[in-house]
Amino acid sequence: MTTILYLSAQLPKRSETFVYRELFGLRAAGIRVLAASLHPPEQDLGEPRLEALAAEVIPVYGSGTAALVRDGLCELFTRPVRALGTMLRAKLDALTARDLSWSGRFKVPAQAFAALALARRLRGRGVTHLHAHFAHAPATVALYTARQLGITFSFTGHAVDLFRDRALLLPKLGRAAFVNCISSWHRAFYQSLVPRPDRAYPVIRCGVDLAEFAPVDHSPGDPPVIFGVGRLVPKKGFDVLVRAAGLLAARGLAFTVVIAGDGPERERLETLRRETGLESRIQLPGAWTNARVREQMACTDLFVLPCQVSGDGDRDGIPVVLMEAMACRVCVVSGDLPTIRELVRDGDTGVMVPPGDPAALADAIAILLSDPERRRVLAEAGRAWVADEFSLEVNVKRMLTSINA
Repeated sequence: MTTILYLSAQLPKRSETFVYRELFGLRAAGIRVLAASLHPPEQDLGEPRLEALAAEVIPVYGSGTAALVRDGLCELFTRPVRALGTMLRAKLDALTARDLSWSGRFKVPAQAFAALALARRLRGRGVTHLHAHFAHAPATVALYTARQLGITFSFTGHAVDLFRDRALLLPKLGRAAFVNCISSWHRAFYQSLVPRPDRAYPVIRCGVDLAEFAPVDHSPGDPPVIFGVGRLVPKKGFDVLVRAAGLLAARGLAFTVVIAGDGPERERLETLRRETGLESRIQLPGAWTNARVREQMACTDLFVLPCQVSGDGDRDGIPVVLMEAMACRVCVVSGDLPTIRELVRDGDTGVMVPPGDPAALADAIAILLSDPERRRVLAEAGRAWVADEFSLEVNVKRMLTSINA
């Protein structure tokens, strides 16, 4: 029987819905899937199934240093030849990798030792394949855990893990049984680094559950509601949205902006909101549960996520929240990044604007708010495209094909 272990940095985590949805999708398809988390799961997620998942997760670092050392040493002493080989492989990787800082070179052997501890905890559970979400620390631990257990591994890369925090990406691409590509752009990127057949780089999207995010009867806002969701970090471009709102207000347009999420940019966004004099028209309510986000979709006129490349090179892959809005049949506007073009096709399934351009964003919002029929047409096409290409059902089937290949 196939048994897969899913590993991520924090599982479950509110902002990483795509990880646990994929896990639950595989379980629904009859696959036995275990879960492991490098760090303790996020708590109070507001869904019973997530609370149950958090309770069953196999910890890595979250078990405490003493337990980690104990289990790592136990694996080392009971399987010395393989364990020493795993540690030696990790040290060689750390010395020869081209994408590690000096501090990162010291982290790799420590992560390999954590992999020994995880391997110890997995013995007797029948795990036959290991899949990691995120190509940096989770995939590093997965790489050495799989080696220690003598099983295959795969991973899904996303954004920050491929750009700002890249680590051992070349050996991971070469040794993985397959690497899930959340976009065709990602496949081309991987191929440019480590050429392999397309079957080694299957395009498997971060799928959205169409039953969970179903079309709703929208109640037009009075004034119109512009909604955005995401971590408050530079790459999401919420500062661009606040500045665009200032331009729209100067034109005399009525609207309400709701930006749900939390993060390091919150204070800056609050400052921008005060500077534009729009405290009463731009809401920053903090992080919301998935259920609350779905509720808001029903009274949203326009969903806006003006993604951009941040100063440190971080950028989005394909934000799942855009898929969720489109699945709910809400018209979307996004910052124009290559990966996102595969989801939001400008003028067809939504509207794209140049990243970091408040004036262009304000123009796009003004045009769409003045044309309800145009919003409806784009929203219908967006829902259909998500159903065809980005649904959880479609992409779980693709994942099963790769696992069984």
